[in-house]
Amino acid sequence: MWRRLAVPGGLFAAVAGAFAYVGAVDPNQPGHYPVCPLYRITGLYCPGCGGLRSAHAFVHGDLLTALHDNALAVAGYLGFAVLWTVWVVRAARGRPLRMELGPVHLWGIGVLLLLFTTVRNLPSGGWLHP
Repeated sequence: MWRRLAVPGGLFAAVAGAFAYVGAVDPNQPGHYPVCPLYRITGLYCPGCGGLRSAHAFVHGDLLTALHDNALAVAGYLGFAVLWTVWVVRAARGRPLRMELGPVHLWGIGVLLLLFTTVRNLPSGGWLHP
C-alpha cells in the first residue's frame, strides 16, 4: 500500500513545502517575489494576481483576506484538497484516480477564468482587486 501512496504523498509534501515557504516569506513585503508581468506592463490583474498574498493569508488562517486577495485561488486550494483526498482514498483501496476532462470541462474552466479576469478589472469589480 505504501507504494500506491508514494506519489500522492510526494505531491502533498511539495505543496505543503510551497505553502510553508509562502507562509514564512510575506509576499506583501517587496523584493521577495516577482511582480506579475501582465500587471507591470498593462496595469490589469490576471487570474493569478494576488495568489501569493491569498496563500499567505490562508496559511495564517485569515480566510477573509485570502478571499479578498484572490477568491478564485482559495476555491482552487479547497478544490485541490478535495481532489487530493479522493486520490489518496482511491490509491489506498488500489483503484486508480480517473479524471476525464472533456472539451466542455476545459472550455468551462477557460470561461470561468476569463469572467473572473474581466470582472476584477472592471470599475465595479474593485472588490476583487488584490
